Amino acid sequence: MYKGLVAYLVIPIVLFAAFIVTINTKESLDIEKYSVQGLELSYNAPQEMEEEVVKPQNFDTPSLGKTFIGFKEALAFKESRGNYFTVNTLGYLGKYQFGKNTLKLIGIYNTSEFLYNPKLQEKAFIANTARNKWVLRRDIKRFVGKTIDGVLVTESGILAAAHLAGPGSVKKYLRSYGAIGFADAYGTTIRAYMKKFSGYDTSFIVPNKKAKASLL
Repeated sequence: MYKGLVAYLVIPIVLFAAFIVTINTKESLDIEKYSVQGLELSYNAPQEMEEEVVKPQNFDTPSLGKTFIGFKEALAFKESRGNYFTVNTLGYLGKYQFGKNTLKLIGIYNTSEFLYNPKLQEKAFIANTARNKWVLRRDIKRFVGKTIDGVLVTESGILAAAHLAGPGSVKKYLRSYGAIGFADAYGTTIRAYMKKFSGYDTSFIVPNKKAKASLL
């Protein structure tokens, strides 16, 4: 602010000083000697009341990386934006968007209790993933590391696709090398999930044919 303020203040001061010298010495004064022409006298003079501009700092966003927690939270965000209490237009429930039939397979029959119980929802995800891993155990062993339909097959990609489409549909997709596909009611495909959730560490999950979710 106030650029050039100093220049306007200096000129009258110099002229006044010249006038005083003239009076005191009674000698003629060459005003050209006191010219400020050509001098750089214009600059910003910040005032005390001016607010300091603080630039925003860059902070690294914490990341769960390719851990199992990263896997389940990324999948939950895709399914429901991580909302435990949501029900979509097709009646799928909770953070991981479970269907009623899938819940019955892992021992959950009261959907109202399920929807308002985050702890039970987390256990349901673990149980369902363990069950899917058992159903797909041979396919995991056979296809992980191969490329199908332009996507590298990983265990986490298979398990994510099974959460979307069910393990039976994933078997058909893998064993047909992508020829038999699947898309849900919103157009999401097995291929899309296998690609999006590739490379997470799902070794935490132990295959379990009889996995159930319970608060006990």
